[in-house]
This record gives sequence, structure tokens and C-alpha cells, in this order.
Amino acid sequence: MAENTGKARLAIIAGLTMIGIYAVQFVAARFSLREHLTVTDMATLRFAGAGAVFLPIIWRNGFQQLKALGWRRALILAVLAGLPYPLIINWGLIYAPAVHGAALCPASIVFFSFLLSLFLERASQRRTIGVATIIAGLLLFIAPARAGSHEVLLGDLLFIGSGLMFSAYATLVRQWRIDPVTATAAVVFLSCLPLPFLTLFAPSGLHAAAGAEIVGQIIIQGLLAGAAAMFLYTYIVGQIGSQAASLFMPGVPIATVMVSMAVLGETPTTVQFAAIAIMAAGMGFSATAGRSAQQA
Repeated sequence: MAENTGKARLAIIAGLTMIGIYAVQFVAARFSLREHLTVTDMATLRFAGAGAVFLPIIWRNGFQQLKALGWRRALILAVLAGLPYPLIINWGLIYAPAVHGAALCPASIVFFSFLLSLFLERASQRRTIGVATIIAGLLLFIAPARAGSHEVLLGDLLFIGSGLMFSAYATLVRQWRIDPVTATAAVVFLSCLPLPFLTLFAPSGLHAAAGAEIVGQIIIQGLLAGAAAMFLYTYIVGQIGSQAASLFMPGVPIATVMVSMAVLGETPTTVQFAAIAIMAAGMGFSATAGRSAQQA
């Protein structure tokens, strides 16, 4: 019992840290995409930073962990959570506001993780109600900003697609029983391989960006979002499962709102503040589902 309590406590700390990282990531990405950098620039900086962390680990272990995982499985994980994942999110940020990404990405991760987890574990009625409440709150959150624009709709669909990809990644990590370092290292390594081609042939705004902005994005998108946050989420999945791990994701738009207000001066509407309260209630209701089941 004490061991389970300790694991749950560490998972909560990891989840809160991950929420903070993703909130900063969305705001920083919006800033640079609006100023100088392109979608491919952001993806390149993300995996350049993440590669600086994980490539030495892979080199030291002589690819033994990746060989044990299997290249087919490694490639599947990399397609779901590697280079295509930030490309799709940043592409969506070109068409839709950052607040849409911060809301729809976690919402779709929660929803699809819930659906996919039904193949592996039974969901309680309490958790089902909680997830439905979270989804309702997230939909209400983006409602005031919807103007019927086809571009905004495209951005929203890209955010939803990225959520499906990441929830599938988390489900496979759980099903295949892959440790966090191996899963993250595989994704980062395979995502770094195409970077030279992106640098040579894809449109770039790196020449117009300040050195401090580039270094900042390497740290935020690469070291934090590309390496640390991904490792933390994989770790949480291993500790408490993909369905429970996804319940941290609604905290991302809440934290993003706070960061956006402080950094960008963006204030949500009254309806969006109400949606935040609904999301928090749904997250709390779902989080107590597992504890109630254990006590029963």
C-alpha cells in the first residue's frame, strides 16, 4: 500500500511538472510562429534539443535498448509521438489560436485515451462521467473564439488528430511495457534522422530570428517539451496507466491561460473561465474514481 501511495505521489508531481512545461510550450510556440520561425523550424529545434539529451544515452548503450524494443515498434512510436506530432500541432497553430491548441490537444488525448483504454482496462461509471465533463468543459472553452472560419476549423482538426496520435502512443507504451527512457530515446533518435533534410530543403526563418529566441526555443521545445515532458508522460503512463495519465492533460489549458495572461496579456472570456471550472471539476471527479474503486 505504501509503495502504491509513493508511486501515485511521484506520478502527481510528474504530472504537474508536465502541465507547466506544456503551458509554456504553447505560449512560446505561438510567439515565435507569429514572429520569425516556421513550422519546420520549431520541429527542428524541438528534436535538436531533445537529441542533445537522448542521443548520448543511446550512444553509450550501443543501441541495445532500441534493438531490444525492435525497430518496427520504435518506428511506430516515432510516427505517433515523434517528428510528425509537433509538425501537426505547429501547423494547427498557424490557422487557429494557441488557446484552441491548448484546449483541443488535451481534450482529444483524454477522449481517445479513454476510448483506447477500454480495450485494456474497464472504466468505472465515475470516470466515464468525469471524462464526459472534461470534454464538455473543453468544448465550451473554445466556443467563444469560434467564428466559423475554415482555417480555424482546419487548425482544430489538426489539434484533434495530434491528440489521437499521442493517445495511441501512450496506449502502445503501456501495452508493450516499455520503460520511459527507451520509449523516449527511440522517438527522439528516429525523429532526429530527417532533420538535416528539413534544414536543407524546408522553408526557414532562422536567419531572421535572434540568437536568444533560437536558444530559448531549443530549451523550451527541445529540452523541456521534447525530452522532459515526453519522458514524464511516459513515466506516468507506466505508473498509473494511459487512462489515468490522460487526466492531467486538462490542466494544460488552465495553466496556459495563466501563462498567456502574464506573458501575452490575453484574458479569457467569462464563458472560458466557467469552462475552466468545469474542467477542473471533471478532472477531480475522474481522479477519485480509482481511489473509490480501491476502497470498495
